[in-house]
Amino acid sequence: MAVSEERPVGIDELLERVRAGYARVAPREAYEAARSGEALLVDIRYAALRERDGLIPGAVVVERNELEWRLDPQGSHRLPEATDHDLRVVVICNEGYASTLAAESLHRLGLHRATDLTGGFQAWRAAGLPVTS
Repeated sequence: MAVSEERPVGIDELLERVRAGYARVAPREAYEAARSGEALLVDIRYAALRERDGLIPGAVVVERNELEWRLDPQGSHRLPEATDHDLRVVVICNEGYASTLAAESLHRLGLHRATDLTGGFQAWRAAGLPVTS
């Protein structure tokens, strides 16, 4: 295993670096993109949060530990929606932190239009956008 000469970075710096590589979307923009069929909303929150706070209508629920397998267009376990690398995916976590790292992982798989929701589900709900229980 090669030893890195780079200094270790903390999570805040890592998030800043990752976010500099793509444009995140605000709740209203994500809503409009999904409504028009231009984006696939992917909710990666764990079950307890979904049960507590509700769901975004039309969002696909994919647990974080399955995300890459479900969205890789070349994968044998992909979702029907994961047809090519040009798919615009908006990853949604609870507050917009884990989704950043998830979007970066999708970029590494070639999903170059993957992004995440600024503020996560909590920002979506605060914006008054649809939520079902």
